[in-house]
Amino acid sequence: MFDILLYLFENIVNDSSEVWIDDDALSKELKRAGFHDDDIYKALMWLEDLADLQSTDNAPFIAGQTAVSTRVYTLEESFKLDAECRGFLLFLEQINLLDVATREMVIDRVMELEESEIILEDLKWVVMMVLFNVPGKESAFEQMENLVFDEFDGTLH
Repeated sequence: MFDILLYLFENIVNDSSEVWIDDDALSKELKRAGFHDDDIYKALMWLEDLADLQSTDNAPFIAGQTAVSTRVYTLEESFKLDAECRGFLLFLEQINLLDVATREMVIDRVMELEESEIILEDLKWVVMMVLFNVPGKESAFEQMENLVFDEFDGTLH
């Protein structure tokens, strides 16, 4: 399923004219690309659930949190997101790329992936997918894109 999400994301970002394609046409395109029906359905549901998270009615886990909330991860979240991934999410909050709501959206979407553990590179893609789909986060998306695609070529102090 994650491969389908990456495929869709790369094609949406590279060809914004395809953003509003309907589910049937999208399913046919994904079948032609070699993906299986079950995985296609799961990926489309994952994206639909991402869109639903933007509604405050559908995101009660964000209610009551402030900009200075400390996130305590559940045992299940800690298994799926190792210390490196959790540290990266904290870093993104500290540099204001993620806020409380988008952090929770990222964690929610990660937990819905079928993988038992998420590596940092996959987490970065999920963050980009979330930021791409949240109105008003264009600047944060561009900054995240730079973090993912720009090669580090210096000394970290």
